Amino acid sequence: MTGWTMFVCLPLVLGAGDEELGYSEAHRMTVESNKPLLVLVSAQWCGPCKQLKKDVLPQLRQRAAFRRVVFANVDVDRESELARQITGGGPVPQIVLYRNTGEGWVRRKLVGAQSVERLEQFINENLESSPNNESDERDRQQTALRSVGGQRAG
Repeated sequence: MTGWTMFVCLPLVLGAGDEELGYSEAHRMTVESNKPLLVLVSAQWCGPCKQLKKDVLPQLRQRAAFRRVVFANVDVDRESELARQITGGGPVPQIVLYRNTGEGWVRRKLVGAQSVERLEQFINENLESSPNNESDERDRQQTALRSVGGQRAG
């Protein structure tokens, strides 16, 4: 392998695990693996969004709870229609978790800046909750995990 080839290829290999998936790829993976989908809806101009990306997500990636989900980032300025579908047009940042209960997809969300501990707690609580939980029933109201283009999954 020439020096030039190593220069080009090595960063691609080393950085592969740190890439954020786009929503389409994450959606595909969550449907195939049945892992919950965790989506951060954010904007480049948003201070709390920047804080989540810079400080919280790198720490969370090292923890066991984050390995139990498929993660995607949706930028409101680049994917405005998808972001609107996920957030209902609400504020950013929003962290939305979709989980298949066997009876349908349940959607949970956090709005605003979050600490590592709070986000890890949110993931753990929602992965461990019973599908027959009363609050799950309230949130299930026609909630569906959507692929790009608005098609229902699962």
